[in-house]
Amino acid sequence: MEKIPTLFERDERFHVIDRPRAECAWVFEGAGVGTEKLDGTNVRLTVRSGQLVRVEKRRNPSKAQKRQGIVDGWYADAREESAEDKWILAAAAATDVSTWPDGEHSCEALGPRIQGNPLALSSHVCVPFDLRAPVIPDVPRGYAELRDFLATLESRFAPGHLAEGIVFHHADGRRAKIKRTDFGGAQDR
Repeated sequence: MEKIPTLFERDERFHVIDRPRAECAWVFEGAGVGTEKLDGTNVRLTVRSGQLVRVEKRRNPSKAQKRQGIVDGWYADAREESAEDKWILAAAAATDVSTWPDGEHSCEALGPRIQGNPLALSSHVCVPFDLRAPVIPDVPRGYAELRDFLATLESRFAPGHLAEGIVFHHADGRRAKIKRTDFGGAQDR
């Protein structure tokens, strides 16, 4: 699983600065579609004939693994006997996959017991990035414009709550992201 690059370089406080990352140049050239970045836990659901057959959770490399050059995360099976996987499995079980095409679908698991539930959802669910990520039309592409846009961007998935950020999707599969909190300052609230 390849980590999605952030649109801009970061400073020593890990906030973005007005210096676009070279690998994200396509976004600034106007390519790609903006979708809402949902604030939950990254999971992957495998579907066969409209049935959920596997639930996996994202694992990121440890600091020691990063020092060894392992930078990209991977998926590991979620386990019923694991207390930390309980709510991921609840979200997967509550998700209707009956119309999903066969395959592996990266999703965001959301709900009352996941990541502090910033969208104030009343139930758990998994939202597949390839099928249901809310599209945000006319997303600005400049540093200041994105900062101001994200400061007040309402979630399309949970109206009345702020969106976490934007993920740009290129037709060739490339992606790039920006979060409201990447800008620091008043955005960290």
